[in-house]
Amino acid sequence: MSDAVEGAGRDRALGVLRAYADCDAEAVEGVLAGLDEGGRLEVYAVLSGLLHTTAGIMELTGARHDSGRIVRCADEVAAVAPPHYEFAISEATRAWARGDRSALRAVSGRDLPGAVHLTAVFVTVLGISLWGRSGFLAVLRTFHDTIDALTDDRPPGP
Repeated sequence: MSDAVEGAGRDRALGVLRAYADCDAEAVEGVLAGLDEGGRLEVYAVLSGLLHTTAGIMELTGARHDSGRIVRCADEVAAVAPPHYEFAISEATRAWARGDRSALRAVSGRDLPGAVHLTAVFVTVLGISLWGRSGFLAVLRTFHDTIDALTDDRPPGP
């Protein structure tokens, strides 16, 4: 996969996270518009990595999640998702908050566009729970800037 394709997937993944954090349904739709199967897969891969990282930060820091707060935040953020995914995302989040980690995998495994939305909402909810909305947006900016700096220093490929 070319650096340009990887960068586009990363940029779209970060864009959809910003759109969900801003509760902007039009921006969510716009960021994901025109993606083919390969593009959705790249965005999903980036989001999955960010989900594992964010969940890991919660575990490593000992940050306790308030189930009620996570569910309320998930309901707010999921309301921005396409209507046919909103209920499944909310239910998967409730299951996760109760300790059922398999619910996320079950929903994600059924369809790739749904997996992209579910994962984006969940990263957003965990990020907002950890850092607050503005803090989460700052973390996304820092991540983007850091990756840009690293890739700018990368030697040209073959």
